[in-house]
Amino acid sequence: MTLYQIDAFTDQLFAGNPAAVALLDDWPDADRMQHVAAEMNLAETAFLVPHGGDAFGLRWFTPETEVDLCGHATLAAAHFLWNEEHLPLDETARFETKSGALSARREDDLIWMDFPAEPVRETPPLDDLTDALGTAPLFVGRNRMDVLALLPDEAAVRDLSPDLAQLGGIEARGVIVTAQADDEAAGYDFVSRFFAPSAGVPEDPVTGSAHCALAPFWTDLLGRHELTGRQVSRRGGTVRVRAEDDRVHLGGRAVAVMRAELLV
Repeated sequence: MTLYQIDAFTDQLFAGNPAAVALLDDWPDADRMQHVAAEMNLAETAFLVPHGGDAFGLRWFTPETEVDLCGHATLAAAHFLWNEEHLPLDETARFETKSGALSARREDDLIWMDFPAEPVRETPPLDDLTDALGTAPLFVGRNRMDVLALLPDEAAVRDLSPDLAQLGGIEARGVIVTAQADDEAAGYDFVSRFFAPSAGVPEDPVTGSAHCALAPFWTDLLGRHELTGRQVSRRGGTVRVRAEDDRVHLGGRAVAVMRAELLV
């Protein structure tokens, strides 16, 4: 098995969110993929299997579990397919996943992915969330995967130091914290961070799937359908978003970092 490590949602090495990508002839058992993902110890490892033409089966594993949706590893997988000439540069990459049909295409210098929108619905304040964050959110919402907490300003998101053990006890894949950007001249409209300790990812550097919730959330608040998000983790990354009905288009760049051969 050959694995490629690719930094997603960035155009710089050693930034954005790293994902491993492996192209296989057919699916190994889930335990083997989980062991490989644990060995890679990245937020996500993506496994691809050709389904004919431009279509590929795609599955994502954290070091702890298989997940239903992952944006940055899908971006990495699409970059891999074009970069390693498994698809022509002008051809759309199509993926069959646990979240249905997804696709990615190149547009100028960006890769744009077509994902399902995952809007949140307001939920009563969660005492354990407030305790874990150390601050009371202005708004709390939830979708089928995550909890979203709105904080008062960008500094509150950047300076947050949550209790990860308490966050891991919340019944959700992860917790998104977000705020409007302090200065739109910086080139982004909102900021976010994403924590998923229960899935083996204490803080994810850049989370495409979280923007499936963030895009409709900020579109409703700001009244614009095309926005730019900045995930302000230590590595950091930029996600362009376009909200369209029940879909979200996520735009970003990727950089290949290394190739490794699994010897076992």
